[in-house]
Amino acid sequence: MGLIDKLRGEFIDIVEWLDDSRDTIVWRFPRYDNEIKMGARLVVRESQTAVFVNEGQIADVFSPGTYTLETQNLPLLSTLKGWKYGFHSPFKAEVYFVNTRQFTDMKWGTQNPVIVRDAEFGMVRLRAFGAFTARVVDAPKLLKELVGTDPQFRTDEVRDYLRQMIVGRLGTALATAQVPMLDLAAHQDAMGVRLAGVLSEDLSSVGIDVPTFIIENISVPPEVEQALDKRTQMGIVGDLQQYTRFQAANALEDAANNPGGGAGEGLGLGMGIAAGQQLAAGLGQASPQPTSATVTQGAQAGSAGPPPLPVRDQWYLGIGGQQQGPFDLAGLAAQVRSGALTATTLVWKAGMPQWAPAQQAPEIAHLLTGTPPPLPQP
Repeated sequence: MGLIDKLRGEFIDIVEWLDDSRDTIVWRFPRYDNEIKMGARLVVRESQTAVFVNEGQIADVFSPGTYTLETQNLPLLSTLKGWKYGFHSPFKAEVYFVNTRQFTDMKWGTQNPVIVRDAEFGMVRLRAFGAFTARVVDAPKLLKELVGTDPQFRTDEVRDYLRQMIVGRLGTALATAQVPMLDLAAHQDAMGVRLAGVLSEDLSSVGIDVPTFIIENISVPPEVEQALDKRTQMGIVGDLQQYTRFQAANALEDAANNPGGGAGEGLGLGMGIAAGQQLAAGLGQASPQPTSATVTQGAQAGSAGPPPLPVRDQWYLGIGGQQQGPFDLAGLAAQVRSGALTATTLVWKAGMPQWAPAQQAPEIAHLLTGTPPPLPQP
Protein backbone atom coordinates (compact mmCIF):
# COMPACT_ATOMS: atom_id res chain seq x y z
CA MET A 1 0.00 0.00 0.00
CA GLY A 2 2.94 2.38 0.59
CA LEU A 3 4.04 1.98 -3.04
CA ILE A 4 0.53 2.80 -4.32
CA ASP A 5 0.39 5.94 -2.18
CA LYS A 6 3.82 6.93 -3.42
CA LEU A 7 2.82 6.55 -7.07
CA ARG A 8 -0.43 8.40 -6.42
CA GLY A 9 1.55 11.25 -4.87
CA GLU A 10 3.70 11.48 -7.99
CA PHE A 11 0.79 11.93 -10.41
CA ILE A 12 -2.07 13.54 -8.45
CA ASP A 13 -1.76 17.28 -7.87
CA ILE A 14 -5.29 18.06 -6.62
CA VAL A 15 -5.91 18.29 -2.88
CA GLU A 16 -9.65 18.04 -2.10
CA TRP A 17 -12.26 16.23 0.01
CA LEU A 18 -15.31 14.65 -1.59
CA ASP A 19 -17.37 14.01 1.53
CA ASP A 20 -19.81 11.11 1.05
CA SER A 21 -20.63 10.69 4.74
CA ARG A 22 -23.09 12.41 7.03
CA ASP A 23 -21.14 12.30 10.27
CA THR A 24 -17.50 13.19 9.50
CA ILE A 25 -16.38 16.50 10.99
CA VAL A 26 -12.63 16.40 10.30
CA TRP A 27 -10.81 14.45 7.57
CA ARG A 28 -7.05 14.35 6.95
CA PHE A 29 -5.97 14.30 3.32
CA PRO A 30 -4.07 11.03 2.70
CA ARG A 31 -0.77 11.60 0.87
CA TYR A 32 2.36 9.47 0.92
CA ASP A 33 4.80 10.87 3.45
CA ASN A 34 2.61 14.04 3.53
CA GLU A 35 4.32 15.29 0.36
CA ILE A 36 2.53 17.92 -1.75
CA LYS A 37 3.75 19.15 -5.14
CA MET A 38 4.59 22.74 -5.86
CA GLY A 39 1.74 24.28 -7.84
CA ALA A 40 -0.82 21.69 -6.74
CA ARG A 41 -4.46 22.75 -6.72
CA LEU A 42 -6.37 22.99 -3.44
CA VAL A 43 -10.17 22.72 -3.77
CA VAL A 44 -12.20 23.72 -0.71
CA ARG A 45 -15.93 23.22 -1.18
CA GLU A 46 -18.82 25.01 0.47
CA SER A 47 -19.23 24.15 4.18
CA GLN A 48 -15.54 23.20 4.33
CA THR A 49 -12.37 24.72 5.74
CA ALA A 50 -8.87 23.47 4.90
CA VAL A 51 -6.11 23.74 7.50
CA PHE A 52 -2.40 23.15 6.80
CA VAL A 53 -0.38 21.77 9.72
CA ASN A 54 3.41 21.72 9.74
CA GLU A 55 5.04 19.39 12.25
CA GLY A 56 2.16 19.80 14.72
CA GLN A 57 1.81 23.57 14.31
CA ILE A 58 -1.26 25.21 12.75
CA ALA A 59 -0.20 27.07 9.62
CA ASP A 60 -2.51 28.41 6.90
CA VAL A 61 -6.33 28.22 6.84
CA PHE A 62 -8.34 28.27 3.60
CA SER A 63 -12.04 29.10 3.21
CA PRO A 64 -14.17 27.74 0.29
CA GLY A 65 -12.53 28.26 -3.10
CA THR A 66 -9.84 26.92 -5.47
CA TYR A 67 -6.19 27.77 -4.83
CA THR A 68 -2.81 27.13 -6.44
CA LEU A 69 -0.37 26.24 -3.70
CA GLU A 70 2.49 28.74 -3.91
CA THR A 71 4.47 30.78 -1.42
CA GLN A 72 2.12 33.75 -1.97
CA ASN A 73 -0.91 31.94 -0.50
CA LEU A 74 1.01 29.92 2.09
CA PRO A 75 2.60 32.72 4.12
CA LEU A 76 2.59 30.98 7.48
CA LEU A 77 3.78 27.68 6.07
CA SER A 78 6.52 29.51 4.12
CA THR A 79 7.66 31.16 7.34
CA LEU A 80 7.67 27.85 9.21
CA LYS A 81 9.56 26.15 6.39
CA GLY A 82 11.99 29.04 5.96
CA TRP A 83 11.18 29.55 2.28
CA LYS A 84 12.71 32.88 1.40
CA TYR A 85 12.80 32.52 -2.36
CA GLY A 86 10.04 29.98 -3.04
CA PHE A 87 9.95 26.27 -2.41
CA HIS A 88 10.91 23.20 -4.35
CA SER A 89 8.57 20.32 -5.06
CA PRO A 90 7.59 18.41 -3.08
CA PHE A 91 7.07 19.87 0.38
CA LYS A 92 5.72 18.16 3.47
CA ALA A 93 2.56 19.28 5.29
CA GLU A 94 -0.60 17.76 6.71
CA VAL A 95 -3.88 19.00 5.24
CA TYR A 96 -7.04 18.71 7.33
CA PHE A 97 -10.49 19.38 5.91
CA VAL A 98 -13.08 20.53 8.48
CA ASN A 99 -16.81 20.23 7.82
CA THR A 100 -18.49 23.50 8.91
CA ARG A 101 -22.12 22.67 8.15
CA GLN A 102 -24.68 22.11 10.90
CA PHE A 103 -24.90 18.55 12.18
CA THR A 104 -28.54 18.02 13.08
CA ASP A 105 -30.54 15.53 15.14
CA MET A 106 -27.70 14.70 17.49
CA LYS A 107 -29.32 12.88 20.39
CA TRP A 108 -28.54 13.43 24.04
CA GLY A 109 -29.86 12.02 27.29
CA THR A 110 -29.02 11.89 30.98
CA GLN A 111 -27.43 8.54 31.71
CA ASN A 112 -27.98 9.11 35.43
CA PRO A 113 -30.75 11.17 37.09
CA VAL A 114 -30.13 14.81 37.87
CA ILE A 115 -31.01 15.76 41.47
CA VAL A 116 -32.76 19.11 41.86
CA ARG A 117 -34.56 20.79 44.75
CA ASP A 118 -38.24 21.60 44.24
CA ALA A 119 -40.15 23.93 46.58
CA GLU A 120 -43.16 21.61 46.65
CA PHE A 121 -41.70 18.09 46.45
CA GLY A 122 -38.25 18.61 47.95
CA MET A 123 -35.31 16.72 46.43
CA VAL A 124 -36.37 15.13 43.14
CA ARG A 125 -34.43 13.00 40.66
CA LEU A 126 -35.10 14.01 37.07
CA ARG A 127 -34.18 12.42 33.77
CA ALA A 128 -34.27 14.20 30.43
CA PHE A 129 -33.50 13.60 26.78
CA GLY A 130 -33.65 15.48 23.51
CA ALA A 131 -31.59 16.56 20.50
CA PHE A 132 -29.23 19.35 19.50
CA THR A 133 -27.40 20.73 16.48
CA ALA A 134 -23.69 21.58 16.38
CA ARG A 135 -21.26 23.16 13.93
CA VAL A 136 -17.60 24.11 13.81
CA VAL A 137 -16.98 27.87 13.91
CA ASP A 138 -13.22 27.85 14.54
CA ALA A 139 -11.41 25.02 12.73
CA PRO A 140 -7.89 25.68 14.16
CA LYS A 141 -9.22 25.58 17.74
CA LEU A 142 -11.03 22.31 17.07
CA LEU A 143 -7.88 20.71 15.63
CA LYS A 144 -5.74 21.93 18.48
CA GLU A 145 -8.08 21.14 21.39
CA LEU A 146 -10.01 18.02 20.34
CA VAL A 147 -8.84 16.37 17.13
CA GLY A 148 -5.07 16.23 17.53
CA THR A 149 -3.68 13.69 15.04
CA ASP A 150 -6.95 11.81 14.54
CA PRO A 151 -7.31 11.22 10.76
CA GLN A 152 -11.12 11.17 11.03
CA PHE A 153 -13.09 12.97 13.71
CA ARG A 154 -16.79 12.04 13.74
CA THR A 155 -19.96 13.37 15.34
CA ASP A 156 -20.19 10.57 17.90
CA GLU A 157 -16.95 11.84 19.47
CA VAL A 158 -18.46 15.33 19.79
CA ARG A 159 -21.69 13.88 21.15
CA ASP A 160 -19.85 11.93 23.85
CA TYR A 161 -17.91 15.05 24.78
CA LEU A 162 -21.07 17.15 24.96
CA ARG A 163 -23.03 14.65 27.06
CA GLN A 164 -20.71 15.23 29.98
CA MET A 165 -21.21 18.98 29.76
CA ILE A 166 -24.99 18.72 29.27
CA VAL A 167 -25.58 16.78 32.49
CA GLY A 168 -23.78 19.40 34.56
CA ARG A 169 -25.35 22.35 32.79
CA LEU A 170 -28.85 20.84 32.88
CA GLY A 171 -28.78 20.50 36.66
CA THR A 172 -27.62 24.09 37.03
CA ALA A 173 -30.25 25.35 34.59
CA LEU A 174 -33.05 23.51 36.39
CA ALA A 175 -31.90 24.76 39.78
CA THR A 176 -31.56 28.40 38.73
CA ALA A 177 -34.71 28.52 36.60
CA GLN A 178 -36.92 28.65 39.73
CA VAL A 179 -39.65 26.78 37.82
CA PRO A 180 -41.91 24.42 39.84
CA MET A 181 -41.61 20.81 38.79
CA LEU A 182 -45.25 20.69 37.71
CA ASP A 183 -44.59 23.57 35.27
CA LEU A 184 -41.39 22.23 33.70
CA ALA A 185 -43.16 20.98 30.57
CA ALA A 186 -44.42 24.48 29.79
CA HIS A 187 -40.88 25.92 30.06
CA GLN A 188 -38.93 23.28 28.09
CA ASP A 189 -38.51 25.49 25.01
CA ALA A 190 -37.23 28.46 27.01
CA MET A 191 -34.82 26.24 28.93
CA GLY A 192 -33.57 24.74 25.65
CA VAL A 193 -32.76 28.20 24.27
CA ARG A 194 -30.97 29.08 27.49
CA LEU A 195 -28.93 25.88 27.48
CA ALA A 196 -27.96 26.41 23.83
CA GLY A 197 -26.41 29.75 24.76
CA VAL A 198 -24.64 28.33 27.81
CA LEU A 199 -23.21 25.37 25.89
CA SER A 200 -22.08 27.58 22.99
CA GLU A 201 -20.21 29.78 25.44
CA ASP A 202 -18.57 26.76 27.06
CA LEU A 203 -17.62 25.21 23.71
CA SER A 204 -16.19 28.39 22.21
CA SER A 205 -12.78 27.33 23.54
CA VAL A 206 -12.84 24.28 21.23
CA GLY A 207 -14.37 26.06 18.23
CA ILE A 208 -17.88 24.52 18.40
CA ASP A 209 -21.23 26.30 18.47
CA VAL A 210 -24.64 24.86 19.49
CA PRO A 211 -27.32 26.73 17.48
CA THR A 212 -30.23 24.63 18.73
CA PHE A 213 -30.80 22.64 21.90
CA ILE A 214 -34.12 20.81 22.29
CA ILE A 215 -35.47 19.26 25.49
CA GLU A 216 -38.00 16.67 24.34
CA ASN A 217 -38.97 15.31 27.74
CA ILE A 218 -38.25 15.69 31.45
CA SER A 219 -39.40 12.68 33.47
CA VAL A 220 -39.71 12.05 37.20
CA PRO A 221 -39.28 8.78 39.14
CA PRO A 222 -42.29 6.39 39.35
CA GLU A 223 -42.90 7.16 43.03
CA VAL A 224 -43.28 10.87 42.24
CA GLU A 225 -45.71 10.02 39.42
CA GLN A 226 -47.79 7.98 41.89
CA ALA A 227 -47.82 10.90 44.33
CA LEU A 228 -49.03 13.21 41.55
CA ASP A 229 -51.79 10.75 40.64
CA LYS A 230 -52.95 10.60 44.27
CA ARG A 231 -52.98 14.38 44.48
CA THR A 232 -55.17 14.52 41.38
CA GLN A 233 -57.54 11.96 42.89
CA MET A 234 -57.79 14.00 46.09
CA GLY A 235 -58.68 17.06 44.04
CA ILE A 236 -61.49 15.14 42.37
CA VAL A 237 -62.81 13.89 45.74
CA GLY A 238 -62.79 17.45 47.03
CA ASP A 239 -65.31 18.44 44.36
CA LEU A 240 -67.35 15.25 44.70
CA GLN A 241 -69.91 16.83 47.03
CA GLN A 242 -70.76 19.57 44.56
CA TYR A 243 -70.95 16.99 41.77
CA THR A 244 -73.34 14.81 43.84
CA ARG A 245 -75.67 17.76 44.48
CA PHE A 246 -75.73 18.54 40.79
CA GLN A 247 -76.62 14.94 39.96
CA ALA A 248 -79.36 14.93 42.63
CA ALA A 249 -80.99 18.03 41.16
CA ASN A 250 -80.97 16.44 37.70
CA ALA A 251 -82.55 13.28 39.11
CA LEU A 252 -85.42 15.26 40.64
CA GLU A 253 -86.06 17.05 37.36
CA ASP A 254 -86.07 13.78 35.42
CA ALA A 255 -88.49 12.20 37.90
CA ALA A 256 -90.92 15.11 37.53
CA ASN A 257 -90.82 14.96 33.72
CA ASN A 258 -91.16 11.17 33.47
CA PRO A 259 -94.09 9.95 35.63
CA GLY A 260 -94.64 6.19 35.72
CA GLY A 261 -96.10 3.43 37.83
CA GLY A 262 -95.04 0.13 39.31
CA ALA A 263 -91.36 -0.61 39.49
CA GLY A 264 -90.49 2.57 37.63
CA GLU A 265 -92.37 4.61 40.20
CA GLY A 266 -90.61 2.85 43.04
CA LEU A 267 -87.24 3.47 41.46
CA GLY A 268 -88.07 7.12 40.88
CA LEU A 269 -89.31 7.42 44.45
CA GLY A 270 -86.05 6.00 45.78
CA MET A 271 -84.02 8.34 43.62
CA GLY A 272 -86.15 11.25 44.71
CA ILE A 273 -85.66 10.44 48.38
CA ALA A 274 -81.90 10.12 47.93
CA ALA A 275 -81.76 13.32 45.92
CA GLY A 276 -83.82 15.12 48.49
CA GLN A 277 -81.48 13.97 51.22
CA GLN A 278 -78.48 15.24 49.27
CA LEU A 279 -80.09 18.60 48.64
CA ALA A 280 -81.24 18.84 52.21
CA ALA A 281 -77.73 18.10 53.41
CA GLY A 282 -76.36 20.80 51.15
CA LEU A 283 -78.93 23.32 52.28
CA GLY A 284 -78.27 22.37 55.87
CA GLN A 285 -74.57 23.15 55.43
CA ALA A 286 -75.30 26.43 53.64
CA SER A 287 -77.92 27.71 56.14
CA PRO A 288 -77.38 28.45 59.86
CA GLN A 289 -78.48 25.84 62.38
CA PRO A 290 -81.73 26.75 64.22
CA THR A 291 -81.51 27.53 67.91
CA SER A 292 -83.57 25.72 70.57
CA ALA A 293 -85.81 28.78 70.96
CA THR A 294 -86.57 28.80 67.27
CA VAL A 295 -87.42 25.08 67.32
CA THR A 296 -89.75 25.58 70.32
CA GLN A 297 -91.55 28.50 68.68
CA GLY A 298 -91.95 26.51 65.49
CA ALA A 299 -93.41 23.54 67.34
CA GLN A 300 -95.89 25.76 69.19
CA ALA A 301 -96.93 27.50 66.00
CA GLY A 302 -97.35 24.14 64.26
CA SER A 303 -99.57 22.69 66.99
CA ALA A 304 -101.85 25.76 67.01
CA GLY A 305 -102.31 25.95 63.22
CA PRO A 306 -104.80 24.04 61.03
CA PRO A 307 -103.88 20.65 59.53
CA PRO A 308 -102.50 20.57 55.96
CA LEU A 309 -104.99 20.63 53.08
CA PRO A 310 -105.76 17.29 51.41
CA VAL A 311 -103.78 16.59 48.24
CA ARG A 312 -105.96 16.22 45.14
CA ASP A 313 -105.34 13.39 42.75
CA GLN A 314 -103.88 14.34 39.40
CA TRP A 315 -105.13 12.30 36.44
CA TYR A 316 -103.64 11.80 32.99
CA LEU A 317 -105.66 10.88 29.90
CA GLY A 318 -104.59 8.90 26.84
CA ILE A 319 -106.41 10.52 23.90
CA GLY A 320 -105.45 9.76 20.32
CA GLY A 321 -102.23 8.09 21.39
CA GLN A 322 -101.11 11.26 23.19
CA GLN A 323 -100.77 11.85 26.93
CA GLN A 324 -102.78 14.81 28.21
CA GLY A 325 -103.02 16.24 31.69
CA PRO A 326 -102.75 16.35 34.55
CA PHE A 327 -106.40 17.04 35.50
CA ASP A 328 -108.16 17.19 38.85
CA LEU A 329 -111.77 15.95 39.23
CA ALA A 330 -113.18 19.27 38.06
CA GLY A 331 -110.97 19.11 34.99
CA LEU A 332 -112.10 15.53 34.30
CA ALA A 333 -115.75 16.59 34.54
CA ALA A 334 -115.09 19.25 31.93
CA GLN A 335 -113.48 16.62 29.68
CA VAL A 336 -116.57 14.42 30.12
CA ARG A 337 -118.88 17.26 29.13
CA SER A 338 -116.79 17.98 26.05
CA GLY A 339 -116.90 14.33 25.04
CA ALA A 340 -113.14 13.90 25.23
CA LEU A 341 -113.37 11.58 28.25
CA THR A 342 -115.52 8.49 27.77
CA ALA A 343 -115.84 5.16 29.54
CA THR A 344 -113.18 3.61 27.30
CA THR A 345 -110.68 6.45 27.54
CA LEU A 346 -107.39 5.31 29.12
CA VAL A 347 -106.61 7.05 32.41
CA TRP A 348 -103.74 6.94 34.90
CA LYS A 349 -102.75 8.52 38.20
CA ALA A 350 -99.94 7.99 40.70
CA GLY A 351 -100.36 4.63 42.41
CA MET A 352 -101.90 2.79 39.44
CA PRO A 353 -99.74 -0.02 38.04
CA GLN A 354 -100.69 0.81 34.44
CA TRP A 355 -103.14 2.66 32.22
CA ALA A 356 -106.79 1.53 32.53
CA PRO A 357 -110.18 2.46 30.95
CA ALA A 358 -111.98 5.23 32.81
CA GLN A 359 -114.93 2.97 33.63
CA GLN A 360 -112.56 0.74 35.68
CA ALA A 361 -111.44 3.63 37.88
CA PRO A 362 -113.91 3.88 40.82
CA GLU A 363 -112.80 7.41 41.70
CA ILE A 364 -114.07 8.86 38.43
CA ALA A 365 -116.73 6.32 37.42
CA HIS A 366 -119.46 8.55 38.86
CA LEU A 367 -118.49 11.28 36.42
CA LEU A 368 -119.43 9.02 33.54
CA THR A 369 -122.95 8.09 34.79
CA GLY A 370 -125.85 10.12 33.54
CA THR A 371 -123.91 11.39 30.60
CA PRO A 372 -126.22 11.81 27.59
CA PRO A 373 -125.26 9.93 24.46
CA PRO A 374 -123.80 11.82 21.53
CA LEU A 375 -126.27 13.68 19.32
CA PRO A 376 -127.35 11.80 16.21
CA GLN A 377 -125.77 12.95 12.99
CA PRO A 378 -128.22 14.66 10.58
